[in-house]
Amino acid sequence: MKEKTIALNNWIGEKLCKKTVAALNNNRFKAEYCENAEEAKKRALELAEGATTVGFGGSRSIVDLELAGALVEAGATILNHGAAELTPEEKMALMKQQQTCSVFFSSANAITVDGAIVNIDGLGNRVSAMIFGPEKVIIVAGRNKLVDGDICDAIKRIKTYACAPNTFRLGKKTPCAETGICVNCNSPERICNVTTIMEKCPRATDIHVLIVNEEMGL
Repeated sequence: MKEKTIALNNWIGEKLCKKTVAALNNNRFKAEYCENAEEAKKRALELAEGATTVGFGGSRSIVDLELAGALVEAGATILNHGAAELTPEEKMALMKQQQTCSVFFSSANAITVDGAIVNIDGLGNRVSAMIFGPEKVIIVAGRNKLVDGDICDAIKRIKTYACAPNTFRLGKKTPCAETGICVNCNSPERICNVTTIMEKCPRATDIHVLIVNEEMGL
């Protein structure tokens, strides 16, 4: 019975993923369907081939793909501002370098099935690099990020399922890190300060979106 349930969930997920891929392509993004995370990793590395500098936006979906090792072996310099040993100054320098890197990897907080990419950020470094600057942007998003609704539904999804867990994960001192519920706080450590909506692909940015029929990240 469990196997049948998994198979049905995968079937439903595939339909939703492929519908979203079609909408993203219609909105001028370069979107592809991936059956699973392993397939997404392989495709992501193919898309990043030849990159000299690779930035990571701090996404758990990207961290879980474990791309860095293969990229280093291929000769790329990794710009990872999330490395534990960095000073605040080094971290800031890396975030600025990510704005003009060869390839920038990130996930998305939510993607609507009609092809809009919605993100909420704390500093704005991640979303700014996704929109303009790097030679290529590669977004990898699991089916749990897909929203069969409008932009308001996408923002609700982010506030409900992403912001509070990420605040807790990052050790921030905010009300949602204690309760798990967003109260639209005014905390200095609030991580939801910048909301971006990409309804169409920005003309000067080469954005590839891999939609994965698995749950990935938050």
